[in-house]
Amino acid sequence: MRIAILDGYSINPGDLSWSPLERFAEIICYDRTSDDELLNRMTGVDGIFVSKCKITKEIITSCPQLKFIGVTATGYDNVDLAAAERNNIAVFNTPSYSTEAVAQHTFALILELFNHVGEYSSSVNFGDWQRSSDFCYTLSPLSLLEGKSLGIVGYGNIGKKVAEIGKAFGMKINIYSRDEEAAVLSDIISLHCPLTKANCGFINKDFISKMKDGAIIINTARGGLINSQDLADAIKSGKLGGAGIDVLEEEPPVGSNPLIGIKNCIVTPHISWMPIEARAKVIKICTDNLESFINGNTKNRIV
Repeated sequence: MRIAILDGYSINPGDLSWSPLERFAEIICYDRTSDDELLNRMTGVDGIFVSKCKITKEIITSCPQLKFIGVTATGYDNVDLAAAERNNIAVFNTPSYSTEAVAQHTFALILELFNHVGEYSSSVNFGDWQRSSDFCYTLSPLSLLEGKSLGIVGYGNIGKKVAEIGKAFGMKINIYSRDEEAAVLSDIISLHCPLTKANCGFINKDFISKMKDGAIIINTARGGLINSQDLADAIKSGKLGGAGIDVLEEEPPVGSNPLIGIKNCIVTPHISWMPIEARAKVIKICTDNLESFINGNTKNRIV
């Protein structure tokens, strides 16, 4: 078999190895593949591994030799599954590799909003502590997580892990699918659901109007769940206390995004899944998926 890795850089920027896959196929690895390069690079290979490239119906029908698509992520909305199934192409995904990583980053964002570690560290580096008349000083007020309520939207593996950590901090957990009103009125709402046509942009002006004043929103799921302008307006007006955002509707953002650069909104560049241990797990699961396909097994197979 010949397998092309179409956008391998994010998984392996050079600190890991794709060699486990070489036990089962000839591997051609591209760091990135543009739309213009996609069809040429998929021609003549039996399978691909892909993260973000759009594998459309047109692309699939133009590659009759293709037998295998391995998505190097849990979500697979970038692949036209119906077209793959019609063309007898097996599609595998990579589930559960990032549970601990995304949950950890969720609380990194929450803790930054509640403890302002970055802001205080920058202040000290600028000499503010050295000039202080007291042994300590206040920039932004700190607040305890204990006793706060955490609304979790999406109660899969990541949502459950976030709930577990929240309980360890002494937080009250409100699960959106079980008690929507309590979740919406929580001090923090954290998103961990997939993006669908039904929930696209559901965090909007109307939803925010129902939230508790001063609450914060955390999004480590999909950028399209949030109407960025409505969220930015709510933070600027003081309706919401802030947000921690790891994903945007368009990545990388082209031009300006209303959430970037505003006070009390932390934006990180879709890195919640990226610890080296999680990326190593991706390569391990991808290898297992390829072996599974070759042996006729269906673990992690979507179609």
